Amino acid sequence: MHTFLAGLGTGLSLIVAIGAQNAFVLRQGLLRSHVFAVCLFCALSDAVLVTFGVFGAGLLSRVAPWFTEVMRWGGAAFLIWYGFRAARSAWNGGDSLRVAGQAQGFWATMATVAAITWANPHVYLDTVVLLGAVSADFADKRAFASGAIAGSFLFFFALGYGARLLAPIFARPRAWQVLDLVIALVMWSIALSLIWG
Repeated sequence: MHTFLAGLGTGLSLIVAIGAQNAFVLRQGLLRSHVFAVCLFCALSDAVLVTFGVFGAGLLSRVAPWFTEVMRWGGAAFLIWYGFRAARSAWNGGDSLRVAGQAQGFWATMATVAAITWANPHVYLDTVVLLGAVSADFADKRAFASGAIAGSFLFFFALGYGARLLAPIFARPRAWQVLDLVIALVMWSIALSLIWG
């Protein structure tokens, strides 16, 4: 259970950052357009990438033992940079959620979410590299991966269907500043845990 919760917490902390994919899910939720399909696509995509990151990274580390150390230090460096980026965004402020336009058709929506998901290098860094690096510290890989995958399903469906509740909050720039600050602190804490092993 401890390993499952570690996977859940790590997965949620990495996925919560508002990037292109999350902003798209939020937008679809606010428009109430193809919400289930979009959330399911994002969660299943994460499940594939997390599985590859946790189990593929372990196989690769047995073939090339130096790979785990490269992942650990590379992941820590990326998280520190990502944390500074979020902290800078919190300091500068000015962001707010604006949803404009009308809902697209089903296939156009799915093509957009596929491009946003699979063409985004941050998705690979978060799910494959970082989760793969963090999972190296746990003996029960299945529990860790299950926790991270559960976190993806929980997050995307909560974001998609809870968007209407979040809209008034994220219409205010201060809410984005608080979110960015929390993201920065979480990223730095994960980086420190990778550095200290």
